[in-house]
Amino acid sequence: MEQLASTQLSTQKCVHNDDSKKPLDNDTRDSLLKEQLPEWSYDAEKGEISRKFKFKNYYHTMAFVNAVAWIANKQAHHPDLEVSYGHCLVRYTTHDAGNSLCLNDLICAAHISALDNNGSFGPNFQD
Repeated sequence: MEQLASTQLSTQKCVHNDDSKKPLDNDTRDSLLKEQLPEWSYDAEKGEISRKFKFKNYYHTMAFVNAVAWIANKQAHHPDLEVSYGHCLVRYTTHDAGNSLCLNDLICAAHISALDNNGSFGPNFQD
């Protein structure tokens, strides 16, 4: 797992095998979140990460949701979404791993964060 910390999550693809259902150890999880996903919050009780994305209107929110759906289908790993007029809450956990955080969750979170970071949904669309 040490090698994972030096690899950009946003360049990785989800894998679907028995290893992908293994929860990340605390040190690896915390390191990856701190270094690559600082905007995401970890909830130990729920075994999930989440991030709230804000937008100036419903159209931009839905465009973001559609992009998230495309990523989720491409990676075959789907988040829970809460969608409202000007925001979308994205939550990831691996249900097959007993609602624990696995590498696939972080990979998808990184791909979604890249949407925000590249300007397509970032400052031009947010309040």
